[in-house]
Amino acid sequence: MKVVIGRRLGAAALALLFLAAPAAGHAAADPARDPGTVVSNEALPTSAEVAGASGSRQLTYWTEGPRGEAALSTGAVYLPNGTAPAGGWPVISWAHGTTGVGDDCAPALGFDVTSLTRDYVSAWLTRGYAVVATDYVGLGTEGVHAYLHGRSEGRAVIDMVRAAREVTPELSPAWVAVGHSQGGHAAMFAAHEATKYAPELDYRGAVATGTPANLEHLFPLGGPGFPNLGLNGLTAFAAYVVAGLQQARPDLPVDDYLTPRGLELVETAKSMCFLSLHKYAGPIGVGEIISRPLDNELFRSALRDYLAVPTTGYDRPVFIGHGLRDQTVPYPLGAKLAADLQLAGQPVTFRSYDAFHGSSVFEALPDTTAFVRSLFGTA
Repeated sequence: MKVVIGRRLGAAALALLFLAAPAAGHAAADPARDPGTVVSNEALPTSAEVAGASGSRQLTYWTEGPRGEAALSTGAVYLPNGTAPAGGWPVISWAHGTTGVGDDCAPALGFDVTSLTRDYVSAWLTRGYAVVATDYVGLGTEGVHAYLHGRSEGRAVIDMVRAAREVTPELSPAWVAVGHSQGGHAAMFAAHEATKYAPELDYRGAVATGTPANLEHLFPLGGPGFPNLGLNGLTAFAAYVVAGLQQARPDLPVDDYLTPRGLELVETAKSMCFLSLHKYAGPIGVGEIISRPLDNELFRSALRDYLAVPTTGYDRPVFIGHGLRDQTVPYPLGAKLAADLQLAGQPVTFRSYDAFHGSSVFEALPDTTAFVRSLFGTA
């Protein structure tokens, strides 16, 4: 615990020093804050270990925050058993699903992630891939995590590869983005700009399952009396998005659109991890937290900028998978994303599975394994 607390204080101090620096010291002018630069390399907490790893580390590194500023993220590096092949271990940059938006919810700091996540990361390790896993900006570092802010999450996924390679010589520059749920959203953004954002790396493609796409079309429908749609965790997810909007867009009058109950729930969401918040928010409907309709150009534009998954501009293959029984991110959202990509002539493969949200990532594993192997030329 002393190690974790010390690292948090150190990361917070570094962030505060950066915020106090003059404008001329922005990240672009200071190599010490270049994206992917490691500021801390420590032992991973036991609670963050996964089976099948022969070595693991906890990193803190520079990336980009939701306002375009230099910001710190934490993450983990897991190496598979055995000797690295010539050229180094091929890399999976894993983007995790929803854990929360507060520091206590960061997987690399020891947050008790689900066995599903542990088993999934282990599955890639046993297949001979190194796994690097970002926590995203604000989880374990200064500020509130801007949940589902696509640009900053995608860059954290890319910069995690840079950071891991800085301290781990066994890693190849060849890498693939893989994410599920929130992480599927992050992986899509990483896929969209990986080659131009990090040209020194060898980005091969991406896998995104259970991806919460097209939410920018749904959120503006919210307002007083919004019905209960029967979706698992909807109110908790909405509270996280609102908290993220407050972080990314302080110019927006977000609080003016929340009821007193909504203000309380969003404030609670900033420190409560997902399972606890899901239970806490269970009886509360989305219509009870919004005081007036969001269907205006101010919020429609802000939500597009914040949430919308790009449907053009991909230069490497992308695999999208979705469960037909998904009650968290309904199947039509993922199917529409895939259809829009296909209509735009993007290099996308889409598969559906007779599975729920959590189980779909494992149902897809045979297909995603074959897909990733083809990207690395080992099929």
